[in-house]
Amino acid sequence: MPVTPEARAGGVRREVREQVLHLTLDRPETLNALAPADRDRLIAHLDDASADPDVRAVVLTGTGRGFCAGADLRAGTTGVERAGGEADAGKRAGGERIPGDVARMLRLGAQRLIAAVLDCEKPVIAAVNGVAAGLGAHLALACDLALAAESARFVEVFARRGLVPDGGGAYLLPRLVGPRRAKELMFFADALSAADAERLGLVNRVVPDGELAATADAWAARLATGPTRALALTKQLVNASLDGDRATAFAAEAAAQEINMTTADAREGVAAFTERREPKFTGR
Repeated sequence: MPVTPEARAGGVRREVREQVLHLTLDRPETLNALAPADRDRLIAHLDDASADPDVRAVVLTGTGRGFCAGADLRAGTTGVERAGGEADAGKRAGGERIPGDVARMLRLGAQRLIAAVLDCEKPVIAAVNGVAAGLGAHLALACDLALAAESARFVEVFARRGLVPDGGGAYLLPRLVGPRRAKELMFFADALSAADAERLGLVNRVVPDGELAATADAWAARLATGPTRALALTKQLVNASLDGDRATAFAAEAAAQEINMTTADAREGVAAFTERREPKFTGR
């Protein structure tokens, strides 16, 4: 497809190239800390990607030295409009807080963002170009695949501020590294190098800083020529695999197979196999 002109709204740049949606956090002066409006833009872009047949993969990255430093506490809004990521953001005008404000803020903010990544029907690649802290780290963990530049760092920063992890961190991290490692990272809040993140399984691969964008583009290009609906159903199965019992998982697998066999890509894949040729998937 032709290149879609790049659009920038607030601190988020959006561009579609060769059926890949590129979302770039672009507030380098704040290490791409997420203001509420930018968080909502990301959610909208991810939701739109699910329904857009011309988008078959997503790359999420940042500019400058940071991937995302978490929620922007200086964004200047209060109450439930504040970005998830800090408990102090739950105050109303005048400093008042009533029961339910913090939980509501998290549900409508940080948790909604992480859910948008997990629920996106297209594979999402995180290209972690620098510091990923707090909610920013969880944003990377929620992606289906993660590449990290050698200079990237991951920080579960919450304990440094006397806070409980939010943005789904206590859900995501144990599924990647196990509960004991997750507690170590969250209790001590030490910065984790890209190499250590790869060793623990938080990222798929570490590459030199100058090769991050090209590697992410190459991975996304492969995904964008794959069987899009089969990948979406596979994502759903894997994401749910640790949440239920075997019978539930097997039933979900059977249902996914039933749905997928109605797609043109499934028919093309079987035909290509029998005809001994490479399949040409269209995402339908």
